Amino acid sequence: MLKTIFSIVFWISATSTTAFAKMPGEVDEGGVLREAPLYGFSGDYRRLSELRGKPLIINVWASWCGPCRAEMASLERLSRRFGGKQFNLIGVSTDDHAGAAAAFLRQSKVTFDNYHDRNLLLESMLGANTIPLTVLVDAQGRVLRKVRGAKEWDSPEALALIGKAFRIKL
Repeated sequence: MLKTIFSIVFWISATSTTAFAKMPGEVDEGGVLREAPLYGFSGDYRRLSELRGKPLIINVWASWCGPCRAEMASLERLSRRFGGKQFNLIGVSTDDHAGAAAAFLRQSKVTFDNYHDRNLLLESMLGANTIPLTVLVDAQGRVLRKVRGAKEWDSPEALALIGKAFRIKL
């Protein structure tokens, strides 16, 4: 019963055209993401443009966000199953304090790359005025889909959504 309810909610939210207020500097679906710094929790640094060349899933979250925490295990399973092969998957924490986000990642045993959005540049560019927000980006950096709310990212419905957006068979 719960799985059926989840499937219906997932479908409604993934196909919804509900408008959200646009954030300053937000890149709409169809637009190309600008350059942005990615600050890793272990002191590493990279640029967003380094992830081009392969489709990318960006999950925007915070350690204090219950729905964000709830979907993290499914993102981890998705990453372990497909991450790096047909697409990349990263997390972007909007936590005020990197320590809280890092502690949550350790406790959850998350292995896919996560970054701290220190200046909330990515939050604005991706339009994360609600979290969790998951953004599907093509290999050239073009935003294909924005999915708001917690999902079971390794469910058949989510895999179908990802496969359709990236035009790949999962």
